[in-house]
Amino acid sequence: MKKIIFLMTVLSAVVFNSFASAPPKKVLDTATFATGCFWCTEAKFQQLKGVEKVISGFSGGHVANPSYELVCTGTTGHAEACNIIYDPAKISYDELLAAFFVAHDPTQLNRQGNDVGTQYRSAIFYHNATQKQKAQYYISKLNTEKAYKSPIVTQVVQYKAFYKAENYHQNYFNQNGEQPYCKYVIQPELEKFKKVFKDKLKQ
Repeated sequence: MKKIIFLMTVLSAVVFNSFASAPPKKVLDTATFATGCFWCTEAKFQQLKGVEKVISGFSGGHVANPSYELVCTGTTGHAEACNIIYDPAKISYDELLAAFFVAHDPTQLNRQGNDVGTQYRSAIFYHNATQKQKAQYYISKLNTEKAYKSPIVTQVVQYKAFYKAENYHQNYFNQNGEQPYCKYVIQPELEKFKKVFKDKLKQ
């Protein structure tokens, strides 16, 4: 808990004067994050006010339109990722980055807990230069402040393509809450996440 509190303090204390820009012209924007299993990523980011939709899929690989089964072999280069469609007037990219670093352990290389493989790597797929700068800044700041015992291994790479996963993966936790993985892996992680962001949750 001390680590999480410290992490949130570091993130909330930074003022991005150097990254200041005019308000976005479009109503909605997109962040693409990989934090391990996309079922868990989706369940957490769905909770935040300003997040309009979360889509589970695959990004960062070299195979077009891969199936879940193929990605699970670790041969496609893809990470399980989520497109997080949000309203910048209600939640900022900075706040989404804060959620990203709380939602998983960014110091684990090619795994999250018992989920092992490059498809479970930590990654930020940036859509523009501002997203890239902010992601790199936060990683540098958190490493400098030693917010974690080990260095952050999150990849910061350009968004090129996103392939939506099969329909049964979408909104998975809400539709399969009684499944053992949901009940004993996702649920405890989700509760921790909601405690940290209790003032940012949808009603």
